[in-house]
Formats: sequence, structure tokens, C-alpha cells
Amino acid sequence: MSKQRQALSVLIVSTLAFTVCFMVWMMFGVIGIPIKKALDLNATEFGLLTATPVLTGSLIRVPLGIWTDKYGGRIVMTILMLVTVPAIWLMAYATQYWHFLVIGLFVGLAGGSFSVGTPYVARWFPKNRQGFAMGVYGAGNSGAAVNKFVAPALVVAFGWTMVPQVYAAIMLGTVVLFWIFSASDPAHLVPSNTKFSDQLKMLKEPKVIKYCQYYSIVFGGYVALSLWMVQYYVGEYGLDIRAAALLAACFSLPGGVLRAVGGWLSDKHGAHKVTWWVMWVSWICLFLLSYPQTTFTVLTVDGPKSFEIGLNVYGFTALMFILGIAWAFGKASVFKYISDDYPGNIGTVSGIVGLAGGLGGFVLPIMFGALMDLTGIRSSAFMLMYGVVWVSLIWMYWTEVRRTEVMGPKAPEFHLAS
Repeated sequence: MSKQRQALSVLIVSTLAFTVCFMVWMMFGVIGIPIKKALDLNATEFGLLTATPVLTGSLIRVPLGIWTDKYGGRIVMTILMLVTVPAIWLMAYATQYWHFLVIGLFVGLAGGSFSVGTPYVARWFPKNRQGFAMGVYGAGNSGAAVNKFVAPALVVAFGWTMVPQVYAAIMLGTVVLFWIFSASDPAHLVPSNTKFSDQLKMLKEPKVIKYCQYYSIVFGGYVALSLWMVQYYVGEYGLDIRAAALLAACFSLPGGVLRAVGGWLSDKHGAHKVTWWVMWVSWICLFLLSYPQTTFTVLTVDGPKSFEIGLNVYGFTALMFILGIAWAFGKASVFKYISDDYPGNIGTVSGIVGLAGGLGGFVLPIMFGALMDLTGIRSSAFMLMYGVVWVSLIWMYWTEVRRTEVMGPKAPEFHLAS
């Protein structure tokens, strides 16, 4: 029982730490709006501003995963969170565009916490519960939604500079709680004679590359849209920052919290089946979200008549809600693939796959901004994501689905529910 209680304590406090780290990581998704107005930034510059923390949070994931395997998650997570506190605080004193970009690089280190906590919590649980454990930890993605509740209230009441000051205090308090309630187990460490270059050889594995592609959608897309949605609602539907953040949370909240359910489904039905359905649901949602607000005129027998086609704010939010749920399940199912295929190297492989997902979260907001500046169409962001999902569906079909015999003696048995 003592070991079980220790595992549960590690899972709870690690999930809390990851939630706070993710909240900090997504900070620019809200405070970037008044900063954009103050500095008169275009869409591409705004995309780069929001994406800058994502870059360092992504690049550091591979070494953090390796260090977690080598030194243990408790010490690595504690140091990582401590390092970000001064940078978060300094954000309140930035005044020029380059200030925000440079400080954002250091704040972004918080995003690397995913590659620390995933192998850390997984090794405290048996194999048949690792998908669930990693899903619960991954529910810390809901920090993106917490940010949308907390930051707008602070911006309206005190101005945007109060947000990084409050977040720095929250991060410091979380470091203390994490250290008190977490634990270490020397049995969870892997041999320390493995070189960094040897670990990176995992990138030659075709399966790892494929999982990187999947994760660049379900996590990279989640990060990118979490950063992009508040200003999308403001620009497309003319909402104020509080209403926009509240509706944007309809995507971010299920996209984080329900990751635990995705872990349970992946344990029960397998990573492939869950991921396959996630991609198809994403394909349908993104197809509908891609259609821009359109007015067209038809010549009828009674003369020309104009029609308007486009999603209103309610239909748009409903589709985003469904997409958030699908990606929550997908984030968990991709890591179930990893724990099944690479049980002895979870830290390294999760770091590499997390890096790919994070880089997706860095590149996509910049591309969203560039496409909007180029075309003037806000929904071009969803058009881009739609194309990326197509790549994954085709790849999955040829490498996984096509190898499964649907009919014949080797086909899986099908039972009708009674």
C-alpha cells in the first residue's frame, strides 16, 4: 500500500506541476493581444510572439527526457521549474518586441516539463496502467484552459503586466509543493553509460518518425490553436477578450482534461484503434472549420439572389469542442504506442516525439499568421491543419490499416452486442 500511495502522490503532484507549467507556456495566447495592440504587430509578428516560448520548450524535450532516464524525474522537474521563475517575473518589465522574444525563450523552458513527467510517472505504474497514468499526467495540458480563465481577469482588472508577476509566484509555490510530495526510486533509472548521440539514433526508427507526425497534429495543433483562438474570436466574431477566452477554453479544457480518458481507452482498445478514429474525426471537423465566411450570388428567374455560408460563433465553438476531445484522446494514444513499443526507452522516445509535437506548436502559429497576411482569410489556419491530417491518415493507412486483414480467416472476430 505504501508503494501505491507513493505512486498516487507522485502522479497528483506531477500533474499539478505540469498544469502550472503549461499555463505559463501558453501565457502569450492571452497577454499577446494587448501586447500586439501596443506594439502594432501584424499577424505574422503576433504568430512569432506567441510561438517563441514553444520553440525552447520543444528543443529541450529530448535532453530532458534523457536526463530524466538518467537522474530521475524529481530532481530534473524541480530544477526546470526553478529556472523559469526569474524569466516569468521579468516578462512584466519588457517594453520592446525583441524583449518579449528573448524573455519568451527562457519562459518557454516550462514547456519541456512534459518530457520529464511522462516517463517519471509511467515508471511508478504497471504496464497495463501506464496509458492511464500518462493520460492523467497529460491532462495538465488543461493549463492552457486555466490560463484563459485567469489571465483575462488579471488583464482587465490590473493590466497585462500583472499576469507574469502572479504566474511567477504560482510557479514558485508549485516548486515547493512538488518537492515535498514527490519521490525518487533508484530502480527507475536507466544505465548512465548511454551517450546523447546514441539516444538520438532513435530518430532513425520509422515508427518513431510516424509517431512524431501523429503528435505534431494532436499536440502541436492543440498548442497552436490554444495560442491562436482568443485573437481568432476577437477578430472573426468581434468579441471582447474575456468572452473570447471563455469560448476558446471550450477547446482547450476538454483537449487537456480528457487526455486521461484517452489513456484509459488506449489501454482497453489499443493505441492504433483510438488514433485511427481520432484522425477521422479531426479530418471532418477541420474540413468544416476551413470553409471561410462566404457570400455568393445566384442568377435566378426572379433576378440575382445572394446567399451567405459560414459558421456562426456557436457552430464554430461546437466543432472546436469536438476537435479538442479528439485531440485529447489522440495525445494519450500516441504515448500508448510509445510505452508498448519502447518500454525501456520511454524517456528518450517521448522526448523525441514531444519535440516533434512542440515544433509543430512553434511552426504552426507563424504559418497561421503568414497565411492570414497573405490571403486575408482567417480560416486558412484550419485549411493548413486539414492538409496535415490528410498526411497522417494516408501514412497510417499504408503502414497499419492495410496490414490488417479485414475479411478472411485471419480477420478479427466481430461480436454483436446483446
